[in-house]
Amino acid sequence: MGVAGSKLEKALGDHFPEGERYFGLENFGNTCYCNSVLQALYFCVPFREQLVEYYSNNKNQGDGDENLLTCLAELFTQISSQKKKTGVIAPKRFVQKLRKENDVFRGYMHQDAHEFLNFLLNHLVDILEKESHKAKNQAVANGPSNGQVNGVKQEPTVTWVHKYFQGILTNETRCLRCETVTARDETFLDLSLDIEQNSSITSCLKNFSSTETLNAEDKFFCDKCCSLQEAQKRMKIKKPPRILVIHLKRFKFMEQLNRHKKLSYRVVFPLELKLSNTMEAADSEYSLFAVVVHVGSGPNHGHYVSLVKSHNHWLFFDDENVEMIDESAIQTFFGSAQEYSNNTDHGYILFYESIVADKC
Repeated sequence: MGVAGSKLEKALGDHFPEGERYFGLENFGNTCYCNSVLQALYFCVPFREQLVEYYSNNKNQGDGDENLLTCLAELFTQISSQKKKTGVIAPKRFVQKLRKENDVFRGYMHQDAHEFLNFLLNHLVDILEKESHKAKNQAVANGPSNGQVNGVKQEPTVTWVHKYFQGILTNETRCLRCETVTARDETFLDLSLDIEQNSSITSCLKNFSSTETLNAEDKFFCDKCCSLQEAQKRMKIKKPPRILVIHLKRFKFMEQLNRHKKLSYRVVFPLELKLSNTMEAADSEYSLFAVVVHVGSGPNHGHYVSLVKSHNHWLFFDDENVEMIDESAIQTFFGSAQEYSNNTDHGYILFYESIVADKC
């Protein structure tokens, strides 16, 4: 890696971003699913800065208080504070804690990067919520009464994971008899999209928000009509998140085969994305800054790498190795136009940042 590191430094030359660090992550036996996601999250700069700040505020805690959040914060601090600009770091403590917390990741089997991302973000939310409740309870115990009546339901805690990744979906159902619209909101930390051959993220998002008719056995119980009725249902994005994470559903269960199959479909993901299926007046504009790529022909084996944009340069992270790539190379990860192709490197999880929000 010393050679690769010096190669990267040479390639960037005077353009090496001041204060930035590009470090590969050691693989502990099929932990590429973890490494690829961690690199994408590290280059979500507001998220990284929040973790580094968290570490700085909590570093004096004992080992007894160690959890996945403290391990992740320590890892990101370790990378960002390296004297060298490039190199390799072993995320040993984080991986050990991950395997302790969730037995799914305990063995040395191939794991799913999206499943890991989902678990990690939700687990961080749980830790932050518990810490927030603990702090509130201590404040109530120590401080004067603020006039709140016991038993009043507290507002849900909005953590900084929510602040960056959470969006709101609205599920609208229109009764076709009385025209009453019932809307139900639900939050999301990422969007999982069905994919089709020779399509694009924009068309996948349109399909996600397309209108579905509920009839026959799927009729909707309308509260106004007090009976089952035919209805139209659609999903809209009510509040887009600052960081939009899109998961392409490349692994599909095939009943006739009785197993999952990888869909190598060509799905174009643009560097700049406009979200037009939102309930906000203007389109939400996003810029792509990271892609987790699945390499391989099937769901139960293969490899994960990540592509990351940092200071207008694109970098390719493959466990310990880091190298520069040209922006035009991104399109080689869209997928294959034919079912059988030698190219098995396909975009799997996409990370977009809101252009309006503070830039990552």
